[in-house]
Amino acid sequence: MKVAIVGASGAVGQEFLRVLEERNFPLDELVLFGSERSAGKKYTFRGKEHEVQLLKHGDDFKGIDIAFTSAGAGVSKEYAEDITKFGAVMIDNSSAFRMDNDVPLVVPECNAEDALVRPRGIIANPNCTTIMMVVCLKPIERLSHINRIHIASYQSASGAGAAAMAELQQQYKQLANDEEPTVNKFAYQLAYNVIPQIDVFTDNGYTKEEMKMFNETKKIMHTDARCSAMCVRISSLRAHSEAVWVETDEPISVEAAQEALAAAEGVTLIDDPKKVGNKANADATKETMENLPYPMPLFTGGKDDVYVGRVRKDLSCDNGLTFWLSGDQIRKGAALNAVQIAEYLIKVGNVK
Repeated sequence: MKVAIVGASGAVGQEFLRVLEERNFPLDELVLFGSERSAGKKYTFRGKEHEVQLLKHGDDFKGIDIAFTSAGAGVSKEYAEDITKFGAVMIDNSSAFRMDNDVPLVVPECNAEDALVRPRGIIANPNCTTIMMVVCLKPIERLSHINRIHIASYQSASGAGAAAMAELQQQYKQLANDEEPTVNKFAYQLAYNVIPQIDVFTDNGYTKEEMKMFNETKKIMHTDARCSAMCVRISSLRAHSEAVWVETDEPISVEAAQEALAAAEGVTLIDDPKKVGNKANADATKETMENLPYPMPLFTGGKDDVYVGRVRKDLSCDNGLTFWLSGDQIRKGAALNAVQIAEYLIKVGNVK
């Protein structure tokens, strides 16, 4: 098994290296590709040093079985033919092909089988917020069909890449020193702020990020459910959170929803509000995540699962439920999901 990572120096590319090593992914040879800026950099994988090669047109992907790509939509579109022409499976983390009819959009916990039909040799990794949401929607969908979804996302700096994470940290330092904060990666200062815009606005007033959730949810879950999202950038460093409201055909009890979520693959339920109650608990931050009543980015960063809590009935809707989730955007929202797709293909013998 020969594997390539395109965009190896980026935040997701680096996470690919960690995830592949942690999960003991069955590869025999690893090849790293990057831009002119990244070419020549060296990274250690399984005790061996690997040098990043310059990504260029040609036959460099001959012999590659699986290529994980995370270098932006433009790069994915430009090099897709080079990557796939010798039979490599391209698992793409960009938005380039997500809504193409001949490219499957896959979250293994929801629609792994879709990855088996890929006419162009490409499988698309969904948007990070969509991935984490549908992992939690699938067990509820099994109880009763979901026909409507409302979501407010609370997305960390990591969603905009390693440079954005560094800028947030820099802003806090600058503000602490009474200096003017550097603002390059976001429309406004993110430190001590929230920004109700992720990606550009479309004609209907929604941003592209919000429309991704609308369109991608339908494709992944093969559903007619409509999703209305408000996506917000917050000043946490890593791990996104989401407040989700769903309306189902039949009413679902809180207990049934909790049981389904707790049993679902890729989900950890942390939902015991009685532990803190209605008063502030000075010792709460000292407890481990397992003893807390709800998930937070402070504890979900670096974890594989999507963590769910605050499950309750929607007081505005007889057939409604609402819940809170938090998960690592770079892991399950990107690198881990792609690796899980590859693991599924290997398991069923669907790699060349």
